[in-house]
Order: sequence, then C-alpha cells, then structure tokens
Amino acid sequence: MKKYDDIVVGSGISGLTMCLLLAMSGHRVLLLEKGPAIGGSLSRFSRRGVSFDTGFHFTGGLHEGGILAELLTILGIRDAIEPVFLSGPSENQFIFEAQGKRFEHPSGIENIKKQFKGYFPAEAGAIDHYFDKVQSVCNRTPSLNLHANTIAPPSLDEDYVTLDAVLKGLTSNELLRGLLSGYAMCYGVRPDEMSFANHSRMCLSFYESIACVKGGGDAFIRAFERKFKEFDVEVRCNATIAELADIQDSKVGRFILSTGEEIVADNCVLTIHPKELVKILPQKHFSKAFMNRVSSFESSAGFFSVFASLKGSADPYPTGKIVSLFPNVDVNKLLDPHYEGMPALVIIKSQDQPEGNTAKGICILEPSFPEQVSAWSGSRRGSRPQEYLDYKKARVEAIKEHLFGIFPAYRENLDFVEAGSLLTAKDYLKSPDGSAYGVKQKMGQFNVVGKLSLHNLYAAGQSALLPGIIGAMMSSLIVGRVVVGKEQFGKMLNQTPCH
Repeated sequence: MKKYDDIVVGSGISGLTMCLLLAMSGHRVLLLEKGPAIGGSLSRFSRRGVSFDTGFHFTGGLHEGGILAELLTILGIRDAIEPVFLSGPSENQFIFEAQGKRFEHPSGIENIKKQFKGYFPAEAGAIDHYFDKVQSVCNRTPSLNLHANTIAPPSLDEDYVTLDAVLKGLTSNELLRGLLSGYAMCYGVRPDEMSFANHSRMCLSFYESIACVKGGGDAFIRAFERKFKEFDVEVRCNATIAELADIQDSKVGRFILSTGEEIVADNCVLTIHPKELVKILPQKHFSKAFMNRVSSFESSAGFFSVFASLKGSADPYPTGKIVSLFPNVDVNKLLDPHYEGMPALVIIKSQDQPEGNTAKGICILEPSFPEQVSAWSGSRRGSRPQEYLDYKKARVEAIKEHLFGIFPAYRENLDFVEAGSLLTAKDYLKSPDGSAYGVKQKMGQFNVVGKLSLHNLYAAGQSALLPGIIGAMMSSLIVGRVVVGKEQFGKMLNQTPCH
C-alpha cells in the first residue's frame, strides 16, 4: 500500500497550485484527476490549426507587483508565463447597445477614472468614491498581501452590502452603474447578489492590468508539469477517490481509489465542486446542517461558447481585443437565468499567432445557466436528443446575428469552427453542471473551505474563496498554509522576493 504525505483531488489551477506548494514544502504528493488529462478548464483545444481556450481567456494581476505575478513567483513559474498586456484603452471595450454607447476601458485606476470622468463629467465624485472604496476594501484584506502569511480575508462592513446597493447609493445614472458592474461577467453572479467586498477583491487586478497569455491556459499546465518533475509529485489521471476507509478519531486511515488501489496519506485536499465533495464524504461524519448548506449552493453562470477564426490576417475591427456587448444596461437582468431578452456577449480575440498559420482564433461567450439545458442534463456527448441539437444550432445562429449586428464585416471574415454549451463543459470538465465559476459567491454565503470535520480532509478551489484563476490559487495558499503549518509556510514565502 503506497504512502504519501498528501493527496490532492482535482487538477484545475487550485489543485496544481496546492500540489506544488505542498511539494515545495518537502511533502510527497499524489495528484488525482478524474479526467484523462490535468488542467481542467485551463486546457486548450485546436481546430484547423487554430488553438482555442476553454475556460482561461485573460486575467488581471500579471503586471510587476501584481497579485498573480506574485503567486507565480512564489511557485517558481513566473518566467514560464508570458503575458500579452492590453495596453491601449481601445483594446478593452464595453458597448451598451440600447444606448448606442461605446466605452473604452483602459488599465490603471487613475487612467480609468480619467476616462470615465470624460464620459460622465457630472459623476466625477461618484467615480472617485467607487474606486476609493474598491482600493480601501483590498487594502484592508491582509490575505491579498501574500507575504503577510495571513489565513483568510477579514469580515468587513462591505462584505454585508451588495455591489448593486453600493452603486445605487453612489449614483442614479443607470449607464454608469452598468459600466461599473460590467466585470460581474467575470465571476457570473448578479450585482444584487455579490458583496461589494468580494467584487472589489475580484476586480482590483482587472483595473490594474489585463493580459492574455502566450499559449493560453496550456502555458500554465506545462509550467506546473515541469516543476512537478523537480519535486516529489505523482500524477494519476482517470482516477479519483471512491471511498474513505478506516476512519478513527475523525481521521481517514485509507483512501480507496476508483481504480481499486488503496492509498495511505496524512492529508487529503479536495479542490473539487462542493457537490462532488459530498459524494465522497460519509454522511454520518457530517451534520445535516452541513449537507443542507452544500445542497443550497447555487451555480454561477456559465457560457454558451462559439469559436471562430479570422479568414486571413486582416481584422476589419483590429482595435478591440476584448469587447463586451450589453443589450441591457441592467447587469442584474443579463445574469438572471429567467431573463428573456437578448443576452450579453463577450468577444475575446486570441493574442497567439501560430507559426505557419495566419488565422487567429476568436472566442464568443454568451452567459448561460444550468436551467436552460436541464431537460438534457442526463444525456452525454455523442448521444444527445435532436431537441438539444436544435437548441444548440439556434443558439449559434442567434449569437452570429447578434455579433454581425454590431460588427457587420465579420459576416464575411469569420469561419465558425466549433460551439459548446454548458453540457459540453460539464462533460469536458467532469463537473456537476458546467458552470464557469463553481458556486455563486453570494453575499452572506458560508462556503466550504479549509479543514473539514474529518480532520485530515481539507477543501479548496474556486468555489471555496473567490472565483477565477486568482481566487482559486489564493484558496490553495490559504489552505496550504494550514496543512504545512505557519512556520514552514513562512520560510517558503521568505525565500521569495517581495515586490
């Protein structure tokens, strides 16, 4: 029977981060991945020689001193990730269609404030106040200072008021409120459900800088794989935990894998969706209140994705690298599963240029929700009913016409090569529902994070702390600190230069 210090379940960015942190602390680690390859939604796929990202498209925090750059530095993989920054203000655009307004969104808070005040001169005070509040929340969140060796974010007053309430208290201008809440698309929760504090923690890095990455999410996967070879990390794909055995004194003695193999480990960190987590845990070791809490979690938004490539090298609309289309100024409606108007779109152009291929990939994302595909949730890819295929075809055509209505020249310049619904993501990611950001991070919600009631089991992941790549990695730092101990964790941090 093999013995490890730690088992990590799930190989998304949180699981990869957790494995490397534990291994860098001298632990022998086993990484289990349910699917055939590691990486989760970081993984890319190719069609006709063009690479497309599935879940990771762009990020904040990669600038010098940014939180993601610091995270990667701690892990020793900063030099392996090559950012392509959106430097010009026109490269990130927000278009509110009903109002016929196009807003350029530069990087750097002072640049943003100046630009937005030009659009809304009568709202200068509200704009200043909003960004001051965002920075104040992040300054009072010690865990965002990675070298502070702090366990978790504090509970601030802003954790108990929604983004929507703060914006309505600042301004009556619906268009400005829509613009300031537009990044809710990057965490899939309505502004009237998300706390202002978590919105601020999510968005500050986007305000500071936005970058795509050469090689996309695959660049992260390759970087982790190279580091795993330097340390004692064993990777098993097509395997997960099937049963917890020999439970004594609230600790698991043996871990029985889906392959039938039995493993002994001091600790196990589960970086999977909470609803997948409870399938592994013996119910008698968890309270009814815990189970009710997990079952009450709602899914964040996901996306219906359409993938296209530019025919030839000339883009008729070269300025916008990321363009967000808002048919409705109320972002609450656009992120409501029951909204029946035209959905939002986010158009993301790849910054990669494959050798020998002049075509560039474009990913078009439309918010989607599990309720919209629930009728076919029991089906599998390759055997779905005709009704689902008709739904998928209709969505693709509607997205194309929406896109062409704003960018008519694309009608002749795009080659549409693939599309995927939440069910596609569900199958591909082995997730419960295919949502993009795990559970909704609603105000007042008590997520599953850290040590569980079986004392050598821990929970981490993007459903545990904050959604997105930074939130998922931060959860692993916080939980990893508990597993290895504050002193050992501090030694590791001290070996990394602080910017």
